[in-house]
Amino acid sequence: MPTLLIRDADFTDIPTIQYIAREAWLPTYGDILSAEQSRFMLDWMYNSETLSAGMSAKTRFLIGNEDTRSVGFAAFEHKEGGVVKLHKIYLLPDFQGKGYGRQLLDEVTRQAASGGGQYLELNVNRQNTARDFYEKLGFYFLRDEDNYIGNGYWMNDYVLRKVL
Repeated sequence: MPTLLIRDADFTDIPTIQYIAREAWLPTYGDILSAEQSRFMLDWMYNSETLSAGMSAKTRFLIGNEDTRSVGFAAFEHKEGGVVKLHKIYLLPDFQGKGYGRQLLDEVTRQAASGGGQYLELNVNRQNTARDFYEKLGFYFLRDEDNYIGNGYWMNDYVLRKVL
């Protein structure tokens, strides 16, 4: 399996994060969400101000590079009660299936545990087949969660948890 070079992201990586999110979104959610909801969510979660605010607060972003090309990213945050929330993990479609998602997740897990985390949690859309990927890596179903995100849209998710 090729090795992904993983590094901390900074503010100069925001355009890269936005690009990867846009490129990965349609293959991931094209059959799950309407085009309108996809546009709303991309504009809401990946605008420069939101990403900058997250980086300035407690959210850590990691960039995964194959050689010199940035091909994926992850974002996570330490919460209360030993919980570390994995907010995002995306790879460019052409780089999926190479083990890079697992490598990014392994690095998040390592950093979460070394920072005192006891559990890694994430939300996954109930129709997203990525749930299988997470369960193969030790995550288990914790609960259903429905979150209103505005503009008439909901995120209908499973919350998955992994013990660190």
